[in-house]
Amino acid sequence: MPLTDLNTRFGIADQLKFIDGPNGLIFAEIDNPLGTAYICLQGAHITTFRPKDQVEPVIWVSKFAKFAPGKSIRGGAPVCWPWFGAHASDASLPGHGFARTVMWEVTQSAALPGGETEITLALLENEQTRAQWPHKTRVELNVIVGQSLKASLNTTNLGDTPVQIGEALHTYLQISDIEEVKVTGLENTVYLDKVGEATRRTQDGAVTFSGEVDRVYVDTETTCAIIDPAFNRRILISKTGSRSTVVWTPWNEKADKMGDFGPDGWRQMVCVESVNALENVVTIAAGETHRMAVEYSAEPLSAGSM
Repeated sequence: MPLTDLNTRFGIADQLKFIDGPNGLIFAEIDNPLGTAYICLQGAHITTFRPKDQVEPVIWVSKFAKFAPGKSIRGGAPVCWPWFGAHASDASLPGHGFARTVMWEVTQSAALPGGETEITLALLENEQTRAQWPHKTRVELNVIVGQSLKASLNTTNLGDTPVQIGEALHTYLQISDIEEVKVTGLENTVYLDKVGEATRRTQDGAVTFSGEVDRVYVDTETTCAIIDPAFNRRILISKTGSRSTVVWTPWNEKADKMGDFGPDGWRQMVCVESVNALENVVTIAAGETHRMAVEYSAEPLSAGSM
């Protein structure tokens, strides 16, 4: 849909407008009294979010991110769907699925009574997506921007037989320094450690960082918190419809090889991802909808909470 039509049909005065981005990409720019966010229509990709009471963003995007048609964006909240990680049987298919690199269409927008802004996007099918996913499904991402950021990924099975999906909001959170923060909420949870030889372990205490971390925590619906003393804040990640949590930092060597983190971008982010993966993949019955919803918020650290 042309930019003019998008603004005519879905723009909201003083809250939501659609703008041209790099290399022909289109973004929804949301700026209301409570928060600001940008969403790229390619991938329905939330690229950044900042509550108005926070100096620093909550959602991180790399200063060196490549914004290009058909390419994933480093940072933000990529939508991984309909599988997470490598495809189960075909290594030629893209890791984390195709949803984050194809176009989505805006289907609805609204100014909510409390000052929040709501927008809904639906994944557009094409020959390429149907070749990779020959199932009849409807996929929508609903986003509400306010004091917090709420995102729900909704998959409806339009076919006659069950379908199985893996999924994630692969969200990059803004932090002061990876060596100075910790993640709580996953204590005593079993995880697959993907650094080195893959092995199962149990989390002992909070997650701290002194090197590469790539862990899939299973059978957990808990709220996680990123404790960041230098920013004097706690980022809360609460979720429903997600039974796995991924914690990831590439550290310097892997980040350097990726090429779009910049010299120290990896220090300023940590991924705490809401996921359904491994034994937590989801089977959706014919005619049913699965909803995975996540809320990101930030609050000051209280005394003794570090």
